[in-house]
Amino acid sequence: MNIGQGGTALDPTAPLTPSGNLRRRKLVSRLAEWGATAAAILAVGVLGIVVFTVVSRGASAIDFDFIVKGYPDGVGPMLVGTAVLVAVATLIALPVGVLIALFLTEYADSRSSAVIRLTLDLMNGLPSIIIGLFVFGLLVNHKQQSGIAASVALAIIMVPLIARGTQEVLTLVPKNLREAADALGVSRWRTVLGIVLPSAVGGIATTTVLSVARAAGETAPLIFATSSFDPSKYSLNPFEPLPNVPVRVFQLSEEANPEAITEAWGLSLLLISAILFASLGARALLARSKRKMTSQ
Repeated sequence: MNIGQGGTALDPTAPLTPSGNLRRRKLVSRLAEWGATAAAILAVGVLGIVVFTVVSRGASAIDFDFIVKGYPDGVGPMLVGTAVLVAVATLIALPVGVLIALFLTEYADSRSSAVIRLTLDLMNGLPSIIIGLFVFGLLVNHKQQSGIAASVALAIIMVPLIARGTQEVLTLVPKNLREAADALGVSRWRTVLGIVLPSAVGGIATTTVLSVARAAGETAPLIFATSSFDPSKYSLNPFEPLPNVPVRVFQLSEEANPEAITEAWGLSLLLISAILFASLGARALLARSKRKMTSQ
């Protein structure tokens, strides 16, 4: 017979009854759940307030001419310039980020993997204004501003996002695919190119879209690298200063002119709409890619 505390006999067939310790744990668990729920509601509420404010103040400025024409009637050059900057940054950051992720998942040992992951986390937390100052000293100082310099700054911001996101996607590729390739005597690089990457391409694309959404709204690096542009002219040349939305919003916010402030709200609405839809689409694609890979 089991003997409990105080020398009392314990009946194993008796029903379980809650103790004071169990009640305390339930209370703590309930408080933690309420706290997490309140924090989530607060985050969604703040986002809702920001979106509502931008929409309510910027919707009146948006029409067809506003989107396609140049200054002073529209913001078309800024939209095109931002697209060029982000596209060039993606071309720079995507191969670098994917190669880093491949090294981490396929070749690195535990020590080098830990060092690289720490480096990526530090880069991800680096303030964008420091990146802008670094690029300014490296590519712009005593030279002309250019879209290339701005794209390099955005690429530095995108690389850790692409690398860590791609790494997570590559770990979802079933190990039996790699083991089957090893059993057939396929070399490691052929396995990576022919099996691992094709299986994860959907997730890599989704991660890239998320990093693009993050980089598209950065302002500080662009102020250092490509702020001396003509807002009335379209430009696709990345070797000269390119008009862009974040810097133009900053410039308009500095003007003591109600029309300029309205234009800034309109530009902000266009930018936040693009980022919001890109993020939502990327999340949906990522969920679909994870379901596809886990079902293999």
